Amino acid sequence: MSSPAGTFGATTPAISKSETRRVIFASSLGTVFEWYDFYLYGSLAAIIAKQFFSGLNDTSAFIFALLAFAAGFAVRPFGALVFGRLGDLVGRKYTFLITILIMGLSTFLVGVLPSYASIGVAAPVILISLRLLQGLALGGEYGGAATYVAEHARDDNRGQATSWIQTTATGGLFLSLLVILGCRLALGNEAFEAWGWRIPFLVSALLLAISVYIRLQLNESPLFKKMKEEGKHSKAPLTEAFGQWKNLKVVILALFGATAGQAVVWYTGQFYALYFLTQTLKVDATTANLLIAAGLLIGTPFFIFFGWLSDRIGRKSVIMAGCLLAALTYFPIFKAITHYANPTLETAAATAPVVVVADPKECSFQFDPVGKKVFNSSCDIAKSALAKAGVPYANEAAPAGTVAQVRIGSTALSSFDGKALDKAAFKEQSAAFGKSLGDALAAASYPKKADPAQINKPMLIVLLTVLVIYVTMVYGPIAAWLVEMFPTRIRYSSMSLPYHIGNGWFGGFVPTIAFALVSLHGDIYYGLWYPIVVAVMTLVIGTLFLRETKGSSLHAND
Repeated sequence: MSSPAGTFGATTPAISKSETRRVIFASSLGTVFEWYDFYLYGSLAAIIAKQFFSGLNDTSAFIFALLAFAAGFAVRPFGALVFGRLGDLVGRKYTFLITILIMGLSTFLVGVLPSYASIGVAAPVILISLRLLQGLALGGEYGGAATYVAEHARDDNRGQATSWIQTTATGGLFLSLLVILGCRLALGNEAFEAWGWRIPFLVSALLLAISVYIRLQLNESPLFKKMKEEGKHSKAPLTEAFGQWKNLKVVILALFGATAGQAVVWYTGQFYALYFLTQTLKVDATTANLLIAAGLLIGTPFFIFFGWLSDRIGRKSVIMAGCLLAALTYFPIFKAITHYANPTLETAAATAPVVVVADPKECSFQFDPVGKKVFNSSCDIAKSALAKAGVPYANEAAPAGTVAQVRIGSTALSSFDGKALDKAAFKEQSAAFGKSLGDALAAASYPKKADPAQINKPMLIVLLTVLVIYVTMVYGPIAAWLVEMFPTRIRYSSMSLPYHIGNGWFGGFVPTIAFALVSLHGDIYYGLWYPIVVAVMTLVIGTLFLRETKGSSLHAND
């Protein structure tokens, strides 16, 4: 059944522009606060690793902290199923009122959770449980907000209207960075890392109160309300959305041809860029956060621009162009970030390259989520020390049984085999090897930290802004494109699942997978292969198999 824009059936009145603006403002503001809650963890991953995973070695602690961050993304598809079904059965308004309550309370509890030093292993267990609750809530939030706004917008303006919802993720990240920076500057780094990091989580209680108040003022979506009054809403939305091939096929194509590539471009341009600055290039956290915040501030208006542009030339072409540009330029952009953020590291790597010469069978993938495995081969000891120092290295195979050697330019330094050593002897030799390695790296001009005087902040802001613009290209039009793919009766469920699998699984694991790849291969840029491959996959599938939906009626297929 097809109806004029802004109506459902013959009796639904057109929605005024002022009402649409009120809906956009209320939905977007509440969603900003929810993303703020969710992103606090990612922004503070390095500190959280020390607070809640201190029972692990430094490398495993940080990777596991990232994995706990990704766990919130991993359960988002399940939240999409639970709350998507509820939204298609009961309504959009009440469903995303529930999601924000869960998110806000979970975030507040992180702020009062005792550390590993206080309650032991219970601390990371509870932390991950709260992250899972956050992920479930966010799984229901986005689909509700996007659907709610889209069902209030005109057919010829839906891309621009829903692009305001797309700004909320970046807005939430930006707000979290501002609050963190404010606390750092007010308390100092030492106090902030000891206890002040809890304050941004506790602030979420105030944001929760504001969000709940705003959402209580909203009315139900007119399309959903009218459809329910006429008895045309789905009685089994999950069965209809995913149990019928004609709908399931669109869900699968939307995942691989739209949201997977959009997700990796989004998280590479915002989160991985931040981790790359702080963990790999050793830029101090305050400077890195300010640089990312500047890029976000400059780039955020482009969400609206590309949403508007998608109303003119189509959603598909804008998103595919963003995936293509990202895949083609990530390597040169991140190499340029190294050049302008830590030129001393770049020079040292070029003039005195580091090579680990070792028996490949003695080299492990150093990721131990439970902290029980001991990486004590000579290869593991050498690579662990280099990873901790943030030094890129190449690998060279040695004959079986050879003790690993670290070659720094023309200098060679032997590691040691710790398998037969007791804990005290292993610790003593590790310290001695670490000192010798540190002295050799310093002699080869490898820096321990990025020199603030050498950081070219204007150029870094330009590069980070370009990454954010890629994000706005793929993310600005995505809500309108997904909403227009599915009928009203199952829209909340159908669009939420591919969005949250794409963003939760493909996107949320970008930092974890990228850092694991870097630690395995030694090349600080090797982790970029993951988002590039996924972006190219989406480019091919989306171009060949997904249709353009610009200007279509939201209830044309109802």
